[in-house]
Amino acid sequence: MLVVTLYTRRDCHLCEVTRQDLEAIRAELPHRLVEIDIESDPILHKTLLEQIPVVEVGPYRLKAPISRQSLRMTVGAASDRRTQLEDVGDAQYSKRIAKGRTVTGGDRFSFWISKHYLAFLNLFMLFYLGLPVLAPVLMKTGNVGAARVLYKLYSPLCHQFAFRSFFLFGDQPFYSMEEAQVPGVATFESATGITGVASPTSPSRLEARAYVGNEIVGYKVALCERDVSIYAALLLFGIMFAATGRRIKPLHWLVWIMLGLAPIGLDGFSQILSQFNWPWLSAVLPYRESTPQLRILTGFMFGLFTAWFAYPSMEASMLEARQFLIKKFAVNRAEG
Repeated sequence: MLVVTLYTRRDCHLCEVTRQDLEAIRAELPHRLVEIDIESDPILHKTLLEQIPVVEVGPYRLKAPISRQSLRMTVGAASDRRTQLEDVGDAQYSKRIAKGRTVTGGDRFSFWISKHYLAFLNLFMLFYLGLPVLAPVLMKTGNVGAARVLYKLYSPLCHQFAFRSFFLFGDQPFYSMEEAQVPGVATFESATGITGVASPTSPSRLEARAYVGNEIVGYKVALCERDVSIYAALLLFGIMFAATGRRIKPLHWLVWIMLGLAPIGLDGFSQILSQFNWPWLSAVLPYRESTPQLRILTGFMFGLFTAWFAYPSMEASMLEARQFLIKKFAVNRAEG
């Protein structure tokens, strides 16, 4: 039998009128009515409060105001479509019907994820960012073995060059190479005695990657400055998104490219290309080493605007999945 879903709430006069209209056309257009109270789920309440009553039947959807005539036409169209699909024996339609009548463990897990995905992402970002910061803390407290495990764990995920990393418990928060020309701070070369790191092919780069620090200069965070900034921005936006009830609208893709991708791409690629010392390129792109301030800024912008672009879009997809599953659960309960 055709299923008509009515989204409603208590003390809703228009919802009661629509319910009565559906009952009035039941003899002419047989159907089973499934009602879903939008107050049973905060996401439904947020998205449908100003639209109810909402009627869904087959691929068709009506929202207030709903007349009896529009109900009759819509339910009739859905009934005709169902009959046609059954007459032609549409395999995909039959498969969808069979799937809709069964609630699986995957459905329940998907529903849980759709509700809690943001908390999961924020916790992941917190741990992913927190463990690299824990590494220098472990070094400082004498837990060298545990700290080495964290450095090793993150080594495939980041270059970990000490001259592009934060340091904790030392004289400075960072030690840039001489070519960065950061005024007022000791350079990486003078602080560590490791020289020759300016060349991308120099063996000193491997030494700089393995260097974790000491009691004087401090101990290196297991992610570079730019990565720390990226993941901190992702975490910050995730917390803001949760605090605002996931109401932040998605960023336009063009703004994301201009403010998120372009600055980090320009800073990063111009640095990489300039350091290969190709004569044909040196004339237009002289050697440059980005400063910690630029790496932090461009990394933060990339993380922030990427999250702003992705999280609201992800929320829209999760909301769609959640509404579908709420409806599926309600229909199966009614049939049971």
